[in-house]
Amino acid sequence: MIKRLIYFTAIILIALQANANDKNQSTMEKATLGAGCFWCTEAVFERLKGVDEAISGYSGGDVVNPAYREVSAGNTGHAEVVQVFFDPDIISYKEILEVYWKTHDPTQLNRQGADVGPQYRSVIFYHNEDQRKIAEKYKKALDEAGIWDDPIVTAIEPFKNFFKAEDYHQEYYDNNKNQGYCQFVITPKLEKFKKIFSDKLK
Repeated sequence: MIKRLIYFTAIILIALQANANDKNQSTMEKATLGAGCFWCTEAVFERLKGVDEAISGYSGGDVVNPAYREVSAGNTGHAEVVQVFFDPDIISYKEILEVYWKTHDPTQLNRQGADVGPQYRSVIFYHNEDQRKIAEKYKKALDEAGIWDDPIVTAIEPFKNFFKAEDYHQEYYDNNKNQGYCQFVITPKLEKFKKIFSDKLK
């Protein structure tokens, strides 16, 4: 009798946890953003309050399940992107874009620093009409404010696909902090990001 009671209690707890997980997933929204090398972009967004997960991958191209070497050659049409899953009750899509635009150079076409090619382009892939309107309105406001000397070239395009990058690209910075690119490119960017957005950090 006691064993049966323990068994049913365990089943109920598992069911409740599954419902909680389903609820958490259903309340999450998604943003897909290209801002140069996805190692940098992922390292930034996974440190934001309200972001549940940031996944490095490839979007916007025509090749199914492209490999990193193919994307790096710049021939597949894909951009290196990060797909950000966030809780809109904690951080809004507009705030996600604020971080996005302030942590890369949106005036550069197909280039971020030493990373050159269409795979490093500045691009927002919107998932619904609200995201499109917010992105376009925000881009226009930034351009009119003259924050940058050159016009913003960030593309705003409908989302059509996402292919998760190879496992070794995920959480690349956290797993390779002593690597040269991480030390000289990502770490300085993160330090600047932390100062600007200290109130939004986890």
